[in-house]
Amino acid sequence: MAKPDRDDGEFEFQGSAEQLTSNGSTRSFGSDAVTLDSDGTETSREKEVDKYGFTGGAQQYRGLHAEEIPTEVLRQREAKWLEMLNSWDKWMAKKHKKVKARCQKGIPPSLRGRAWLYLTGGKVKEEQNRGKFQELDSQPGDPKWVDVIERDLHRQFPFHEMFSARGGHGQQDLFRVLKAYTLHRPEEGYCQAQAPIAAVLLMHMPAEDAFWVLVQICEKYLPGYYSSGLEAIQLDGEILYALLRRVSPVAHRHLKQHKLEPILYMTEWFMCAFSRTLPWASVLRVWDMFLCEGVKILFRVGLVLLKCMLGSQEKVRACPGLYETMERLRAIPPQYMQERFLVQETIELSVSEKDIEKEHLAQLRRWKDTHGDLHYRSPPRMHGAKAVMAAEPPDRQDLRQRPTIVVESPSEVDGARDTRKAKREKRKKSALPPQATDNTPPSLEVPSPLLQPVSTHASRESVSSAEHDTYL
Repeated sequence: MAKPDRDDGEFEFQGSAEQLTSNGSTRSFGSDAVTLDSDGTETSREKEVDKYGFTGGAQQYRGLHAEEIPTEVLRQREAKWLEMLNSWDKWMAKKHKKVKARCQKGIPPSLRGRAWLYLTGGKVKEEQNRGKFQELDSQPGDPKWVDVIERDLHRQFPFHEMFSARGGHGQQDLFRVLKAYTLHRPEEGYCQAQAPIAAVLLMHMPAEDAFWVLVQICEKYLPGYYSSGLEAIQLDGEILYALLRRVSPVAHRHLKQHKLEPILYMTEWFMCAFSRTLPWASVLRVWDMFLCEGVKILFRVGLVLLKCMLGSQEKVRACPGLYETMERLRAIPPQYMQERFLVQETIELSVSEKDIEKEHLAQLRRWKDTHGDLHYRSPPRMHGAKAVMAAEPPDRQDLRQRPTIVVESPSEVDGARDTRKAKREKRKKSALPPQATDNTPPSLEVPSPLLQPVSTHASRESVSSAEHDTYL
């Protein structure tokens, strides 16, 4: 099955670990980076980690024009989200507009992982398929896909502390999630654009949760995007181009004049959900809205960027040819990607699900006339969390919380400690043989099981959703 790969140049992501380095002499990433002095000797230096976990690169948080939320406001939002998550089905059924508005304001960082899990329906899928991820994780995987995935691991956010170490916990979990998906959907296999999607998810949740959210994104939000031939992304490129005619006639006319196909500039935007394009604060805000409202958010963000870059006569005059236009779209000025500006423009842009579906039908007819029937028939696209829930109504049991941090009162702690101590004493006594006395020769003494050496094994998982989940 043909997949886009860097080696053949069909669909190459910009920036390897070396190319993304802001200082050409940096040789590794993470908290213990190694740099070369003027005399060629190596010195290690501590690299500053921003609040998102980045130690450098274009996506490191600089604090410029940042939207800082007062602590008391953040605590209030957390309380509101906790209330919603505790009665998720009722809120989605009766107060979906409020959920949507709160996603547009930005999900509190402490609850973002859990909120994404619930918004996508990943929580329900996980509950209904208990043990499925562990089953897939235990299988070796198709060597064809395993080899490609392993080659891609170090390319995913090399400046993020979670993925900077080769063979570290972050890369191990990323491999597990991507390999599990190839086993879950062997007819699709692996597409390299899935790696940054999975990596973003792993920054916010354990591997099992990330797997099920990835499944929902690939099957419900962006069906067909990662299948052979990339027909779905080509269709959406034509939809974006058609919508641009209404949003910015000047930009549309310029792209048409220079015969600049949408697939040349929007592929990475949509397939990676802008995770490799925008500053990180903007990435998270776009994802909050995207996982709530669906693919229309990606269309809106793309249209906003095209309008900002090519939406006036003065701007298009600065791009006299195809090459200059492509360079302009690859180097979007920071002010257009800034969190507050981009989110506000995206919310205000009038492009609905109906607009997208209407244009989708028109593009399907054109595709059939020019290319014939689609080679891959993807399932219908779900426009956001409400559509996903309506298609697969959950039981209350599927939405139950699984707390893993239990706070006990001091009296309960003391009582539990006494109980455990009594049980240990009882086990020690039962472990001694009845005939054992002080005169028993040392060679005949029977050791207590509690004193037997215990072999320890390194865990394959960096975080377990069942035992070590510290996410609120």
